[in-house]
Amino acid sequence: MTLWEALSMLGGVGLFLYGMTVMSTGLKQAAGDKLRTILEKVTGNRVMAVIIGIVVTMLIQSSSATDMMVIGFVDSGLMDLGQAIGVIMGANIGTTVTAQITAFNLTAFAPLILFAGAVAALFIKKPVVKHIGSVILGFGMLFVGIGMIKTAIGSLADDPTFVGLLKALDHPAMALLFGVAFTALLQSSSSSIVIFQAFAAEGLLNYSQCVYLVIGAAIGSVTPNLLASLTTDRNGKRTALLNLYFNLMRAALLLVVITVFPGVLDAIRGLSPNDIGRQVANTHTLFALFAVAVLLPFSNLIVALARKTLPLLPSERRALESRKLLYLGGIERDMPVMAMRQAMLEVSRMGKLARDNLDDALKYFFNSDDMELRSKVADTEETIDYLNHAIEDKLVELRSLPLSDRDVFRLSRMILVVSNFERIGDHAENIMEFGDRVKNEKAVISKLALDELREMGDAVLETIDVSMEVFENERFDLLPRAEALEQRVDDMQETYIQNHVERLMKESCDPLGGVIFTDMCTDLERCSDQAINIATAMLDRKAA
Repeated sequence: MTLWEALSMLGGVGLFLYGMTVMSTGLKQAAGDKLRTILEKVTGNRVMAVIIGIVVTMLIQSSSATDMMVIGFVDSGLMDLGQAIGVIMGANIGTTVTAQITAFNLTAFAPLILFAGAVAALFIKKPVVKHIGSVILGFGMLFVGIGMIKTAIGSLADDPTFVGLLKALDHPAMALLFGVAFTALLQSSSSSIVIFQAFAAEGLLNYSQCVYLVIGAAIGSVTPNLLASLTTDRNGKRTALLNLYFNLMRAALLLVVITVFPGVLDAIRGLSPNDIGRQVANTHTLFALFAVAVLLPFSNLIVALARKTLPLLPSERRALESRKLLYLGGIERDMPVMAMRQAMLEVSRMGKLARDNLDDALKYFFNSDDMELRSKVADTEETIDYLNHAIEDKLVELRSLPLSDRDVFRLSRMILVVSNFERIGDHAENIMEFGDRVKNEKAVISKLALDELREMGDAVLETIDVSMEVFENERFDLLPRAEALEQRVDDMQETYIQNHVERLMKESCDPLGGVIFTDMCTDLERCSDQAINIATAMLDRKAA
């Protein structure tokens, strides 16, 4: 191979990879946020999760991108590991479409495809058309790149040195390892399979070698996900392990099958007797379909293995136990009165979590070295967010029951109260972050200012306690006390901010500490506002 041919081959590979990126980006932009929305709505139905994984990956032409979205969803709590494994399996099928497309010999039409894509992408103003133009442009780049690769490697068939190197791939273990390494280097199984196709079409690789290269490519494809998971929490890392374990099991399964039943490969070759590029594409697709069909029933075991590898921490166990409905799990449809009682218990439980999390956030603010307490506040805030959505959904479901007018009123007010509790949780998170700023940015807050914040925090907690008593038991006789406490918090905010201004004038607080102090007062005052909303929620002023 001459230097020019070597550079042409590298240029072809680069153009092909860039074409894949352009096409994938265009598809994602054309679809907008719909793909992410589709993934968010994955249910516990594993078959449906597989189908969604196939569809999304076919649309964006990247199993790595799908898997990374799944890692992000699991990391943020929008999806659990049981749902993720189905999408990951589907992505492994969807990614085989690229090889099926490139198995068509469209190199001769590539210039026309490029021209059409360039016109749409560069000269059409409508965003959707521009994005589709990018897809067509990337599609054309694929075939131009493949054409350049095929042209450059044509002479290699007569190069004894290169042929000798490829002979090493006659050994299944060497071909498997090369497939893993090459795909890990490219970080795309689709790209590596297409390059193997090109080499096979030029007679540099035989079908038997390609079979083991395809199996190895599936393992190497998990590299981007493993790297991406390094910046996630333990659930994100478990998701990457799901992909790794599935592809390792898939490889082991396929190796056993083709060893015990070698006729399987003859049957696949028979589907396209004179087209090795199509044979490689069919092998890629059929192997993926077979592996998913066999391993899907055992997906729970793969999830369990990932959890065994990275066991649940005590904080994670607490979060799992709290992130479920205790009272509204099964609604007593035949007993509306009981259902309403269940609803009140669930809302009150959320309220206690929000109240206690505010208390913990205040403790952390005054002792920001307690990282265990910080972790607890952050975990509880996620639980509150989960309960916010889960309880609201159940309360809306309760509306279909035959309820009295008074219970319909109570139900509508419970939905508002859930939002109030969620906002208290948000303020607790803000206070936790104020503690981080004091610690990390070395903010100076005077002792007098800290004492004022402690006093104001205690007053807010007392306001929430009284307000919750009014709400839970409809103790409207306690409402004047709750309102007096809320007014006291308002007065504290006004007085303490005035005191703060005077301290700033005397330079006993630094400006950053002053900003944090003011923001703290605002958040605490808003917590008391939410509390009084909770206290008055069940008061039917029309009935009064």
